[in-house]
Amino acid sequence: MPELNRNTLWARRIAGIADRLPDSRGFVVEGKLTRMVGLTLEAIGCRAAIGEICDVINANGDSIEAEVVGFAGESIYLMPTGDIRGLEPDARVAPTGRVSEAVVGAGLLGRIIDGSGQALDGRGPINAHALWPLDGESINPLARDPIRQPLDVGIRAINSLLSVGRGQRLGLFAGSGVGKSVLLGMMTRYTNADVVVVGLIGERGREVKEFVDNILGEEGLARSVVVAVPADQPPLRRMHGAMLATSIAEYFRDQGKQVLLLMDSLTRYAQAQREIGLAINEPPATKGYPPSVFAKLPQLVERAGNGDKGGGSITAFYTVLAEGDDQNDPIADAARAILDGHIVLSRRIAESGHYPAIDIEASVSRAMNEITSREHQQAAREFKQLYSVYQQNRDLISVGAYEAGSDDQIDLAIRAMPSLRAFLQQTQDTQVDLQQSLQELMTMFPPDTPVPAEQLS
Repeated sequence: MPELNRNTLWARRIAGIADRLPDSRGFVVEGKLTRMVGLTLEAIGCRAAIGEICDVINANGDSIEAEVVGFAGESIYLMPTGDIRGLEPDARVAPTGRVSEAVVGAGLLGRIIDGSGQALDGRGPINAHALWPLDGESINPLARDPIRQPLDVGIRAINSLLSVGRGQRLGLFAGSGVGKSVLLGMMTRYTNADVVVVGLIGERGREVKEFVDNILGEEGLARSVVVAVPADQPPLRRMHGAMLATSIAEYFRDQGKQVLLLMDSLTRYAQAQREIGLAINEPPATKGYPPSVFAKLPQLVERAGNGDKGGGSITAFYTVLAEGDDQNDPIADAARAILDGHIVLSRRIAESGHYPAIDIEASVSRAMNEITSREHQQAAREFKQLYSVYQQNRDLISVGAYEAGSDDQIDLAIRAMPSLRAFLQQTQDTQVDLQQSLQELMTMFPPDTPVPAEQLS
């Protein structure tokens, strides 16, 4: 009998150990911190995969989180996700086996969070518990629903001349101070979307509160999620902020929602990756940008768009900062190649008091022909041609060197220009829906008829 009890006891112990085996990570081999240059941490003695999170622990027990971003020989390179003040030499580096994930859910609506998903608005914990991969899940390109439906963004110039489709991805190219934040705010309030996700990545911290209070407003915030990662955050946190905003948009898209994703800015995301790449000795390529930057950009952008047929969509607007108003900046050039169109904001137009300062000649929507009628396309083409004729001869007209009657097309453009300018302008508190935008355009340029000068004067 005692022998039976002993066997039963051992069987129970073995069964308990077997139950714990699937959850066991085995031995965790810790390393130590040997070098720190800038924000790059170098550790030896441990093994961790790219993207894995490690705890860097001081002798007093204080720790920070860092992510593995590279390795060389026996060394691994880590980038912290938070403040590194107080970090000591020879700190322990313990791999956790975890990778960064996004916490998503309907409880995010109306909230403002940072790059790690923590609340910034002081309204208590966020009621969201579903986990989503921070780097997203790839979609078979043949399974994507094609862009076939127009999207009403509430802005006359875009609705009529640069029509946007559900699931389209466009760049908003602008220098500093030409009104891109105001244009984003108008889209946030007026776009016909179920959910709006706003990513404020790498911008001035002052602009976050101004955008939320003055531009977004209570009505816009109610159906929005704002991810704010100002410029003073580490580069890895800034990258995570852009990826988190995209993950949240993907979650709502998979719930069948029509999502509008606004990211300000794609350039700051690229600059954060440049900081990381150069810190781990990646060779610079174009204007100091290493090759990894141009690999990361399409990985982020391709996550937006339509989902499976019959599902939701992500229509995305990415702002691209043209440094020095140079439209051939490497990031601007790369973004143009991977996006479905671009809207250019002109400093010259903004300085003339014309808002939104959209340069119609330099802007294009690559999906417009798929979502608009032939009559709409004809009217938009005639508008642009007449506008372009005036701009090409603007200097002659402004100095009085052009003699009326010399060219019928220029005469027509001169008479039409006040109406064309008025059509393109819109105050930020005015909404012009898609139907009204089209009606006003078709009134100016009726289909299959010559342009009547008396209607345009």
